[in-house]
Amino acid sequence: MSFTNPTREQIGEILENAGNIAVVGLSDQSDRTSYMVAYAMQKKGYRIIPVNPVAKDEQILGEVCYSSLKDIAEPVDIVNVFRRSEYCAAVAQEAVDIGAKVLWLQQGIISDEAAKIAEENGLTVIMDRCIKVEDAMILGNRDKKE
Repeated sequence: MSFTNPTREQIGEILENAGNIAVVGLSDQSDRTSYMVAYAMQKKGYRIIPVNPVAKDEQILGEVCYSSLKDIAEPVDIVNVFRRSEYCAAVAQEAVDIGAKVLWLQQGIISDEAAKIAEENGLTVIMDRCIKVEDAMILGNRDKKE
């Protein structure tokens, strides 16, 4: 499978229109990359929904943490994944099942199988890119709230 990420312009549109971002693999430890990235995105005005079965029902970044995507009762625009590649296909299927719009695999994470599942079911796929870096590069210092 030959995969190409959306253009920066397309990623900008995705970020501009995103509301809820479910972060799969979000750690409750503030020194972890997933926490730092989610915290920065939350400060920019995005709604972060933590997904981590180890922290189920706990609060991370002031939000209730869910065990899986299917437990989230509200719409999810972006599923941002901080899991190893071998777990991404299952996450992609859950993203499809909940009607998410975008499957975003963080920098260093590539899964052709996950991309195929998501794309065949109408999701936009972004792989091996950091959502925080892309947001900063494309939208700069603008807050999502503006």
